[in-house]
Amino acid sequence: MQALSNQRTTLTTIASVAMFSRGLEPEFPEAVHRQLSSLRHPAREEGPHIRDLTALPWCSIDNDDSRDLDQLTVIEPLPKGAVRVMVAVADVDALVKPGTPIDDHARYNTTSVYTSARVFHMLPERLCTDLTSLNLDEDRLALVTEMSFSDDGILTGSSIFRARVRNKAQLAYDAVAAWIEGEAAQAIAGMATQLRMQDELAQKLRVLRHAQGSLEFESFQPKALFEGDHITDIRLQQHNRGRQLIEEFMIATNGCTARFLSAQGRGALRRVVRSPERWQRITEVAQGYGVTLPRQPDGKALETFLAHQHQVDPLRFPDLSLVIVKLMGSGEYLVEQAQATPVGHFGLAVQDYMHSTAPNRRFPDLITLRLIKAALAGTEPPYSHEELHELAQHCTAQEDAARKVERQLRKSEAALLLHARVGQLFDALVTGSTDRGAWVRTFDPPVEGRLSGDLPDLDVGQVVRVRLVSTSVERGFIDFELAH
Repeated sequence: MQALSNQRTTLTTIASVAMFSRGLEPEFPEAVHRQLSSLRHPAREEGPHIRDLTALPWCSIDNDDSRDLDQLTVIEPLPKGAVRVMVAVADVDALVKPGTPIDDHARYNTTSVYTSARVFHMLPERLCTDLTSLNLDEDRLALVTEMSFSDDGILTGSSIFRARVRNKAQLAYDAVAAWIEGEAAQAIAGMATQLRMQDELAQKLRVLRHAQGSLEFESFQPKALFEGDHITDIRLQQHNRGRQLIEEFMIATNGCTARFLSAQGRGALRRVVRSPERWQRITEVAQGYGVTLPRQPDGKALETFLAHQHQVDPLRFPDLSLVIVKLMGSGEYLVEQAQATPVGHFGLAVQDYMHSTAPNRRFPDLITLRLIKAALAGTEPPYSHEELHELAQHCTAQEDAARKVERQLRKSEAALLLHARVGQLFDALVTGSTDRGAWVRTFDPPVEGRLSGDLPDLDVGQVVRVRLVSTSVERGFIDFELAH
């Protein structure tokens, strides 16, 4: 299988099998295709409850290759240094109704699965990349969250309403980051003031969150690059200013939507990360770096420790991040009733949080969209309390399955890239060491593998010279040995 000429097809096949084995459906059933053939154009709706905001200078910022655009942003100045931000989220519900075949498939998988060879979309491609996507120079229905911020970045008010919007500039994270950081010579026509103001606010929000104890991680996110159907390289995705801008605006929006539903007396599907049960182990990790953390979970103290390590040892910080993330435990979806004490999101240091800004890609966001539209219209919620509980558990389980598929495919991509380089030497960093063996991450390309053979005592973070011994594309295995 490793010698196949079409490497994209090989990886797509591995991904399809991995999805099926983890309880996800890689293909759309026939009923979805029949429903899709009846949808001719984007959703249209008129009335006084739909504001016409198509004249505003909206822009989208996403990955270079993203075609399923979920949100647009726009900003305007207010007196005394304050600003008003609007985040428009695609009104997927206007075209995808509950109980239809398309909705049933989305409800089953609950998320898009992203691999380098193929994206397994939650919604059919003609929907999420066209009819329900906030595409350039196209009028679309959206749910808009309007937020006002003081000159120091404090949220002073928010409202939510339905609107018609039009994307004026489809931008990419890396290009926006380069422009913001002064590394690109060209300005983006008509967007200079917008981007500068949005970036300034995002950085203020970022500082405020970290002051509250929001945790700063740097995850290991390699991405395979293709020329035609052949994988040519693997590179790390940088968490740059463009990504930070959207991250901050989405966190703010998710907080506003959570508080809106609570104020309306409605139950909601919240996204929570509980206070770490394995805090003692986290304190032991910090102690290994000469840092003493409080005995009880303390986000601010943990963030101070992480920020210091990021500054003094950026090379090894992604590995420390991974250890802490695993010890904190993964996020989950939880139904919370209005006026109940929220569980909150420990990693983001916020009490009110939900997923609401990506309904083309995540089913919990589509659920939230429907709950908000029902609240705005004064109608009964589209889901019962019992149904929301079932969906919370199901969405958590399917998201975990999707994450495992994506992680498995990253390993197969790396094995495929390296399979012709068996015997070559690489510089690597020890990322794990137990009685069962050791693991390393090579610097170029950035891939992870197992260190086999008779090993001396190795410390996590130690730089070593390794030789590639073998790869298995199907299983995603990469084996190295110490070079002598």
